[in-house]
Amino acid sequence: MEDETDPGPLGLRAHPALRAPEGPVVLLILDGVGVGAGDEFDAVSRARTPNLDLLRSTGLAASLRAHGTAVGLPSDADIGNSEVGHNIMGAGRVFDQGAKCVDRAIETGTLWDGHWKTLTRRVRSGGGALHLIGLLSDGNVHSHEAHLHALIRRADKEGLPRVYVHALLDGRDVPDRTSPVYIERLETLLGEIRDKGGRDYRIASGGGRMVVTMDRYEADWSIVARGWNAHVHGEAEGFASAAAAVEHFRAREPGISDQVVPPFTVRKPDGGPVATVEDGDGVIFFNFRGDRAIEMSRAFTAGAGFDRFDRGRVPEVAFAGMMLYDGDLGIPEHYLVAPPEVSRTLGEYLAAAGVPQFACAETQKYGHVTYFWNGNRSGKFDDALEEYVEIASEQVPFEQRPWMRSAETADAVNRAIWERRYRFIRANFAGGDMVGHTGNLQATVRALEAVDRAVGRILAAVAAVHGCLVVTADHGNSEDMVERDKNGAPLYDDGQPVFRTAHSVNPVPFLIRDFSGRGYTLAPPPDAGLANLAATLLELLGYEPPAKFAPSLLGAVAAG
Repeated sequence: MEDETDPGPLGLRAHPALRAPEGPVVLLILDGVGVGAGDEFDAVSRARTPNLDLLRSTGLAASLRAHGTAVGLPSDADIGNSEVGHNIMGAGRVFDQGAKCVDRAIETGTLWDGHWKTLTRRVRSGGGALHLIGLLSDGNVHSHEAHLHALIRRADKEGLPRVYVHALLDGRDVPDRTSPVYIERLETLLGEIRDKGGRDYRIASGGGRMVVTMDRYEADWSIVARGWNAHVHGEAEGFASAAAAVEHFRAREPGISDQVVPPFTVRKPDGGPVATVEDGDGVIFFNFRGDRAIEMSRAFTAGAGFDRFDRGRVPEVAFAGMMLYDGDLGIPEHYLVAPPEVSRTLGEYLAAAGVPQFACAETQKYGHVTYFWNGNRSGKFDDALEEYVEIASEQVPFEQRPWMRSAETADAVNRAIWERRYRFIRANFAGGDMVGHTGNLQATVRALEAVDRAVGRILAAVAAVHGCLVVTADHGNSEDMVERDKNGAPLYDDGQPVFRTAHSVNPVPFLIRDFSGRGYTLAPPPDAGLANLAATLLELLGYEPPAKFAPSLLGAVAAG
């Protein structure tokens, strides 16, 4: 993990050989657009993308690692994601990310010495129950089932008599329709503990992550309301078990994705819910990633002025997150594992140097080019120098309007370019990721074509003001839309491809088209990854990168 004990000065020095461009440096992050196999399931290669093709043929091109240890995840088997991708791009070096921090806390036992001890002591002394809410899978993007299992085992060891799990189904960070596998493993553990006697450990409620509980950036609070009603009040369609709920919804809508399974509760033989959240209970949101945990955390901890939805009865509980989800806003107040401290990010250096910055994205990715990019920091570094623009995402299934807000995002970027005020502009285009997650290949192709049109419009503006355009991505997704066997061959079920809805471990593109008359080459190291981007951007802006940043991707600079 990066050593933050000696912050050092924030000053930047002019680059000795590379002058600043006349126009801005514009960074476009094409979310979920990796470098794929180029086959029929590669939506990136299938899409008509004349503008990206032009950038590849006339500019400088390379590829970057965007998964696993290159972005601070525990192993190179771990897929990348938008949170860690933007975090590492903005930080300029690799930090241990949420999953790795939790793994270490469990391995060393430090997890049990912090707020876990305070929360469980309060629950035990008051005779309450412990509720564990979060994403049930081993995707290691928002959560990992191993962390949940560890919490359950520890609760049993410490003598907590009642533990209830509110399980959100994945289907995005793991192969779709695999929820029964995770439910079965959880039920086995809970059953083993119940069989010892003196314990009531059960799944109490759940639902698909995209319709229950896990909204982000306040895109749709009704998602949180559904979760609140199911988890807290036990108000949702009832079944004998979580497995029975999934079977029912699949029978009612064959092929339904795990991520959109409606909210459900597990019922006792008398018809009542297995558990509701009551005064004196403890609640832990066991996701380590913050963006989709903040809103439910607010629902549990906000006072009487909370107005996002009608909570009805609000129980007085001891609440904690697995980690701190928003450091600036202090959400939640209590958490089990301290997050890594990410300071001296690219944005902070530029603000200290007086560089005007502009950032924009639609709602689905707005926090990524602001909060995550800035090292898990909500606010601006300098209000006078920075402008952040959020473009409201449409509240419809992404495959129904796959172009999303690509055009409006391009409008905002071009406005910033033509203002000629900002020296560094960054924007995220969400279509490759959000539509790619639906598993709809044709819709994803359309999403990428919309993104390409936006890139073309921005390319023209950058050229007109003699700026520099940089294009990359935070992780792969849309370039690999099918599940594959260990040899990379597509998988089929009854003759139909098994479409993939999760991210990939593929590299991502890195493209530069400079219209400022400067000459330089690319010379990426063999293990080049997203961490190398920040130093590269600083050089393109005419500065020497800090010594602690991962090396720039630029090579020799031409004389003159």
